[in-house]
Amino acid sequence: MSTDNAMKISADHLRRDAFLYVRQSSLRQVFENTESTKRQYALRDRAVALGWPIERVHVIDNDLGLSGAQSQDRDGFQRLVSEVAMGHAGIVLGLEVSRLARNNADWHRLLELAAMSRTLIMDEDGIYDAASFNDRMLLGLKGTMSEAELHILKSRLQGGILNKARRGELELPLPIGFVYTPDTRVVLDPDRQIQDTVRMLFDTFREAGSACAVVRRLRSEKILFPRRIRRGIGKGDVLWSEIDHSRLLQILHNPRYAGAFAYGRTRTVYNAKLKSVQQKMPRSDWQVLIPQAHEGYISWDEFERNQSSLEQNAVGFSPGLRGRMPRQGSGLLQGRVLCGRCGARMRVHYERFEDKLRPYYVCNEAVVRHAGKTCQWARGPAIDEAVSALLLEAMAPTAIEVALAVQQEISQRVEQAASLRDKQLQRARYEAELARRRYLKVDPDNRLVADALEADWNGKLRDLDALQREHERQNETDQSLLDGATQERIRALAADFPGIWNNERTSPVERKRMLGLLIEDVTLLVDEQINMHIRWRGGRTQSLAVTRPRPMAVIRKTPETVVALINELLETDNDQQIANRLNTLGHRNWRGEPFTLKKVMLVRRAYGLKTRFERLRESGMLTGEEVAHRLGVSATTVHQLGRDGVLKRHRYATNHRYLYEPPGNVRLAKGVGGRYGSRKPRLIDAQPIQQGAS
Repeated sequence: MSTDNAMKISADHLRRDAFLYVRQSSLRQVFENTESTKRQYALRDRAVALGWPIERVHVIDNDLGLSGAQSQDRDGFQRLVSEVAMGHAGIVLGLEVSRLARNNADWHRLLELAAMSRTLIMDEDGIYDAASFNDRMLLGLKGTMSEAELHILKSRLQGGILNKARRGELELPLPIGFVYTPDTRVVLDPDRQIQDTVRMLFDTFREAGSACAVVRRLRSEKILFPRRIRRGIGKGDVLWSEIDHSRLLQILHNPRYAGAFAYGRTRTVYNAKLKSVQQKMPRSDWQVLIPQAHEGYISWDEFERNQSSLEQNAVGFSPGLRGRMPRQGSGLLQGRVLCGRCGARMRVHYERFEDKLRPYYVCNEAVVRHAGKTCQWARGPAIDEAVSALLLEAMAPTAIEVALAVQQEISQRVEQAASLRDKQLQRARYEAELARRRYLKVDPDNRLVADALEADWNGKLRDLDALQREHERQNETDQSLLDGATQERIRALAADFPGIWNNERTSPVERKRMLGLLIEDVTLLVDEQINMHIRWRGGRTQSLAVTRPRPMAVIRKTPETVVALINELLETDNDQQIANRLNTLGHRNWRGEPFTLKKVMLVRRAYGLKTRFERLRESGMLTGEEVAHRLGVSATTVHQLGRDGVLKRHRYATNHRYLYEPPGNVRLAKGVGGRYGSRKPRLIDAQPIQQGAS
């Protein structure tokens, strides 16, 4: 030990503990580079030679096999930093700077804490005081060189990998359905069952156009999908199980199945917790993409179509991704209506009307994103009916072709599924036979092994029996799809496409799927009428217009002619008489119902028409009480005189309510009754009586 190094060690340093940090970058280095590990542990003797007792030299070696590129998940380094920060460490020992940290941020943080706590740092070259400017500058240079060394090593490795990838020769883990040959060529898996199952998956997606539909179909037909164990016990073995949605999406998005070599589809990034995660990159950022690099299950054009279908099927919030997959609801154009004003995709809104949900196509993009106003909206039934009529007209010439295509598709589907089930049954027989041969080869006296092999054989036989019964049941079901009656029914249904379309048992989802096969989208422009611009699959366009449905307030509004007629009839008739008169003339309300007393009263009140009573009063008619006061009699007498025809009266309501014409300057002459005759009361002129009295 040099004199300068000895002078840096003080009694305060010796009073604290010494910490030896041991690290190797990988487990492979731990087992193979044993000499480096021994050199690191040997620094413990150096600490003892410097004056630290052996019991106060702490070895931190729980980071063996971890990279020093970052402090994340390095518990040993975290402990070392804590001990330095709390002033418990008098000296930190490491074989070289790269053992402590390969990251300048972690290294300088340790130097700063060591300077604050007056902690020494020692490597194989000497002892350094982090509080000294010269020593700290030297340690900083060593840390920079260590980080640069790691960068150079990584650059060399990545450069070699990228160069090999650009030639398409980089060996990457292959997805199920592919294997490497001894000369590192990529070929289809020689197992025919694996090949047929993968091909069936892509055929099913080509027909259904939905990942969820593929999963449902494969599970309903009891088709198992293979997967290969990549690590651990049984590495390389193939397991068969039901496929799930995430696994299916991985297969559909993998360009390997189109025969393309791709490198750089993912990139390692750090999240908010400084943990490395894999981020998927867009195709434009892939480092290498070589189409037709090897044999595939589908063509590159079909792979592109699959990606487009999956993108359209994705349910997102952006206008380009939302609502293209058919869902529940009677709106026929759900997800396919574009606003003719702003170009956004219109949403479907449902409101209850007459115990049914009626669809409305609404463009509320400005409402959702900018707190604005609704761009435009339209009722759905009229639009759906017009598009349905156009679709039926377009489908009429191709009905027979559709029938033949459906029949052929069902036949191919049944044959393909039956072939895969036969292969599953064949594999189950082979496994049962293999278990039997293993059992027969064992020594019968070795019961521990014999019992286990016998149980395995019995389990394989039970699986074979269950698979055999399921195979027979599924074959019977498939045969029912191919009998003559079924084929004739398919031809009849295809020829009667309008009957299929309008059938009550045809769900809205199925109608939307049929429509999606022919129509790309529909652009709406709501003005005095609804203008529709239809874009068919293939690029052909067609325009049509439908009458804009009147608002409910206008529909419920009574026609002006009926209101004028009611106003005219109120001069001579009451409400009940007017209702009878309107029904006789053939007038009805907005629901098509005949008029009643209450309906006439409602119209009269809504339009502010004067009642029959008000009109009679304005013309000078008097009530019974007013006439009785003039004549000096009771109201009952007045009503009786009205019934007898002595007073002229006019009915203004249905329950015998009348108004009377003014009697004038008259007086009432009482009637006379007797055995030989009688005389009814009458009105006589009151003027002569007044003259005679005078």
